[in-house]
Amino acid sequence: MSDQFSGGDAVTIRDVRAHPLRIRLPKAQKTSQALFEALEIVVVEVETDNGITGIGEGLARVGAAGYARLIEDVLKPRLVGEDARNCRHLWKKMRSAMSGRPGGQLVEAIAAIDIALWDIVGKAAGLPVYRLLGGMGRQRVQAYASSINWLDDATVEQEVAHVLDQGFTQIKVKLGRGVAEARQRVQLVRRLAPDALLGVDANWAYDLDEAMQVGRTLADLGYDFFEEPIVPQDRAGYRRLAGNLPIRIAAGESDYVAAEALISLGDRSVGMIQPDVTRAGGITETWRIAELAAAHHVSYAPHVGWSGAICVAASLHLAAAAESFRTFECMVFDNALRTDLCAPLVGDAGQLSDGHLAVPQTPGLGIELDRSVLAQHRIS
Repeated sequence: MSDQFSGGDAVTIRDVRAHPLRIRLPKAQKTSQALFEALEIVVVEVETDNGITGIGEGLARVGAAGYARLIEDVLKPRLVGEDARNCRHLWKKMRSAMSGRPGGQLVEAIAAIDIALWDIVGKAAGLPVYRLLGGMGRQRVQAYASSINWLDDATVEQEVAHVLDQGFTQIKVKLGRGVAEARQRVQLVRRLAPDALLGVDANWAYDLDEAMQVGRTLADLGYDFFEEPIVPQDRAGYRRLAGNLPIRIAAGESDYVAAEALISLGDRSVGMIQPDVTRAGGITETWRIAELAAAHHVSYAPHVGWSGAICVAASLHLAAAAESFRTFECMVFDNALRTDLCAPLVGDAGQLSDGHLAVPQTPGLGIELDRSVLAQHRIS
């Protein structure tokens, strides 16, 4: 953050409020790991003594109420009375709440607060967040449709036709277990979308040898990237895949902090890194990952997944500013936490223009909470 935003009177934190939210999806989403019928997130409001309130979101797919308690009981006391603009200082102060390696619930809870702090800084400065980050001059970003479900062929045909009708030229496909089934699926999607830039997300369905087999088929069919083919902790396996497959390996949504991402960047075991701002410690830490990616000449593509509207907005700002940004994950299934929770609507498939999405231009994140929707989905 530039020094021009750190001077002047303090923007003092007066209160921190956490809201655990849950919705049931109108259409279940299926990956190689499970069938997801409901989603949870935690939303945070940070209020300052000069009337500015920032909003943030943390990834909390299960147990969102536990995240809210952690935020209010453990992190809030470390923040009240502090200057909201000191994002890095406050990140370290929150991190010190627990010993051991950083990760898990603590860092996802920090992410929610950190995003809210950046929202405050932008509002105080009268600038959108991507301008605070320095930026590459982008006011819109290339986007891909995410994702074609690991379901039956008829459903896949309908979903591919739908995203092509929406104007997408880039599409991501979910893969599941079974090398033969995976090969049939990627062949089908290539026939359905012969001119599209295609990628797949296996959600670590395979072991190393299976991933090699699937990866060769993807390369033969001209697919662009292979996301999380094996479990994220198998660093040696990722190095083997990157060294033996002629396709870009993508990963990073399972990383919590820059030190974890640096391992994959340093050994070039990924060609596209995908941190999730609501998991990887918010904008402060995710921006560090994006900068490291640029320094290592690795593409950056923010992970959005099954998150809410605040994640979408924060990810758009990071995409607009990041030097090595490649493509943006635009979710195409119905999710009220993404479409209804905040206004105005941003990053939605219905807003796609020439394969691109607009970046919010108003101060901060550029969105505000709809309190009726917040109340409707709050876990009591």
